[in-house]
Amino acid sequence: MLNMNQEHILVTGGAGYIGSHTIKQLLARGRNVVALDNLSAGHREMVLCDELVVADITDVDVLRQVFSRYRIGAVMHFAAHTAVGESVEVPEKYYRNNIVGSLNLLRAMLERDVRTIIFSSSAAVYGEPRDVPISEDHPTQPVNPYGRSKLMFEKMLYDCGDAYALRHVSLRYFNAAGSDEEGEIGERHDPESHLIPIVLEAAAGLRPHIEIYGTDYPTEDGTGVRDYIHVDDLARAHVAALEAVEDGYAAPIYNLGIGRGYTVRQVIETCRLLTGREIPVVEGPRRPGDPPALVADPSRAMRELDWQPRCTTLEPIIRSAWRWMQADRLARSDLERGLHSE
Repeated sequence: MLNMNQEHILVTGGAGYIGSHTIKQLLARGRNVVALDNLSAGHREMVLCDELVVADITDVDVLRQVFSRYRIGAVMHFAAHTAVGESVEVPEKYYRNNIVGSLNLLRAMLERDVRTIIFSSSAAVYGEPRDVPISEDHPTQPVNPYGRSKLMFEKMLYDCGDAYALRHVSLRYFNAAGSDEEGEIGERHDPESHLIPIVLEAAAGLRPHIEIYGTDYPTEDGTGVRDYIHVDDLARAHVAALEAVEDGYAAPIYNLGIGRGYTVRQVIETCRLLTGREIPVVEGPRRPGDPPALVADPSRAMRELDWQPRCTTLEPIIRSAWRWMQADRLARSDLERGLHSE
């Protein structure tokens, strides 16, 4: 039975990829959790806590009800639209959800005197990198509405911090990848837009090939370089940031990555080796706005949050993603057969 007097962490976007993994880490630390998600992109079965509120952050009245029903001690804010290409095509959708919805969340927090928030930001705030690896001091010049929406809310947190004594941390992470090591939850997007699961879908025969966008970058093999961080490491960093805020020593911004980049070709070849499958490749032109390399300098987070990524190479990340994809496909196939047999 729910104890209303216990302090809870509200996790918005808790049915999503990173939010669900963070809930698991919070539960492992003995925290009480309430998830909030509109299930437009998240999945109910990924939520491991007992309390899930199906709602949208643009609905301020529902948010007020949540803060009234539960004793919320802090918020971890993941609820956002995240597709860069879509943000260019329909920017209003991104500003309405990522900005207006987030402002509604802040309003509901402040009305109930909740003064702690951990914000899921993005390396997209940096735009075209001037220096690699990228530190927190790098200029922020986002090149798409998604990145701009993340940066806008970061700035709002600064202003609200000054005005209302709001304690906040924005975590700018690079490429989240992999899946929960215990196999309980994992990555499932529709449509899929992340490189590693797309390559694994090609390995599984779910798509005819993987397309490489740009083979003439000034990199080791001509393809783009990205920093991949295991989602469990990312989730642990969110919990570490929350605990640092609660102890009064967190900085307002941290980059999260492993500090090492891999090319697209290296990702594909590693997937080939670990799956034992052929992965057809089609080479295409660069996509506008894709920088040659995005690699984090995560040293501040390592130093100040007492956090270290446990997966520091590509292999364990891909291995966990492949294991999850196979198990998830089997489970959904069994469920579909069961439904058809009824």
